[in-house]
Amino acid sequence: MEFDSFVLAAATADLDEEPAARPHADAVEFRMDMAADPATQLAAYDGDLPLIATNRATWEGGEADGDDRLDALARAAEYDFVEAVDVELRALRPGVAADDDANPGGTDVAAAAAADAEAAAETAAHARDQGAAVLASVHDFEATPDAERLDALLEAAVDAGDVGKLAVTAHDRRDTLALLSATRKWTARGERVATMSMGEPGRHTRAVAPVYGSRIGYAPVDPERATAPGQYDLATLASLVEQLG
Repeated sequence: MEFDSFVLAAATADLDEEPAARPHADAVEFRMDMAADPATQLAAYDGDLPLIATNRATWEGGEADGDDRLDALARAAEYDFVEAVDVELRALRPGVAADDDANPGGTDVAAAAAADAEAAAETAAHARDQGAAVLASVHDFEATPDAERLDALLEAAVDAGDVGKLAVTAHDRRDTLALLSATRKWTARGERVATMSMGEPGRHTRAVAPVYGSRIGYAPVDPERATAPGQYDLATLASLVEQLG
């Protein structure tokens, strides 16, 4: 996947859901950190949709906390059907992505992310060697940073990855406008970004952000298995994006 146009990813920890995603999705985001025996699932995968492999660290809101987290992601990239991997920007660019003042426990998070820095760089390089794209991702589960901080994060993310992914939390419509403005700004510069606001006030950005240039959207096949706050179910998001596009 080159992400030259919008990609709708069905987020799941169960690759057996892939057939149900086919009518609506362009890809499947496989949440390895939430999956039962992800290595076995990958080895058995024979679906039609390409995969985005994610093994999200606990310090970034995921469930993976083992020393082999990034090694497992690198091994996933060796499958031809894994066309992208998601690596946290905090690990790829520890000094840039950390914002300890804005995140409770930020010092501990920054230390944990920095400890992954070497493995993160190796994972990204290995993925590219296998022909997979790298998504450099940032998640803020507390708030939406100010415009200057949004710019800094997206600048770092597009420098570190083939796509810069930024998911923030909206508390009001001003937050969503800030995110959409940043999305348009970096898209106009020719960069590939994927942006969304989490939470109910920002829910509509999942449908609207592609209009401003966001290249990836995420939705669960089963709405009872959402992987982030404020997600639409897959069929609904696919319909909204099509209507707005």
